[in-house]
Amino acid sequence: MIEPFIQEFVASDNYRLQGRVWSPEAEDIKGAIVVLHGIQSHSGWYEASCQQLCESGYQIYFFDRRGSGLNREQRGDTLHWQRLVQDTVQILSQVRFQQSSSGKAAPVILQAMSWGAKLAAVVATRRPDLIDGLALLYPGIKARVRPNPFQKFQLNLADKLGVRQKRVAIPLSDPALFTGDVGWQNFIRHDPLALHKVTVSFLLANRELDRLADQAAEQIECPVFCQLAGQDQIIDNRATEVWLDRVRSVEKRYISYPAARHTLEFEPQREQIVADYADWLAEICSSGEI
Repeated sequence: MIEPFIQEFVASDNYRLQGRVWSPEAEDIKGAIVVLHGIQSHSGWYEASCQQLCESGYQIYFFDRRGSGLNREQRGDTLHWQRLVQDTVQILSQVRFQQSSSGKAAPVILQAMSWGAKLAAVVATRRPDLIDGLALLYPGIKARVRPNPFQKFQLNLADKLGVRQKRVAIPLSDPALFTGDVGWQNFIRHDPLALHKVTVSFLLANRELDRLADQAAEQIECPVFCQLAGQDQIIDNRATEVWLDRVRSVEKRYISYPAARHTLEFEPQREQIVADYADWLAEICSSGEI
């Protein structure tokens, strides 16, 4: 069993991002994967899949988003959407440099789950040179859970008044939205690292990322892989499929699991779901085009 180790990454504004890194035992890795998590989750939710991918020969870099998971400072906050993009770009840049300096550069894949997918889509359009493939797992680019007109009014008013640090509850308090498994529901319910509130500043960043992620489809040219949960109550699967159809890349594949709820990590057939993803990774990372 390959265990992760906690690693620190210092962002350009000196924020110290904490995360989990999995390193395969083999010297020659098949690829490097940089992972972005959802709005409430963190790298600790995905240890099983990351371990399985690592055992298949992939190096995993999974830093928790600033203010989330292992990162206790500025909880649930970000200055603006560019800050989140810059954090991701910096991590990718370092990983790309490490690979190019190793003598046998491995492909770099940007993987994102749920909310993280909108950030990944934006990064893919701004720095396509840093990634060789984009994996979007139950992506939150088109969500069912959206603010109502009054909530939109409140956010606009807070923006005009300069209210940035007021905290707002994330509308995902029911663990059953994530999984039908009672054991995993209890895990989510009692997870001390899960994020339950974000600042107005974060919501403003999220609003802009929504807009940019929607526009990103026609600009994404790298190979794209997507997995959808058929019983997802958080993601609008039909709208997501329409968005995927707009993606410019000629190499795209998506798989739907009809009986699954949102977080595929917590499904009984998780190993097969990860194996399906690993099959795509193997194709991409062994392609002579990269």
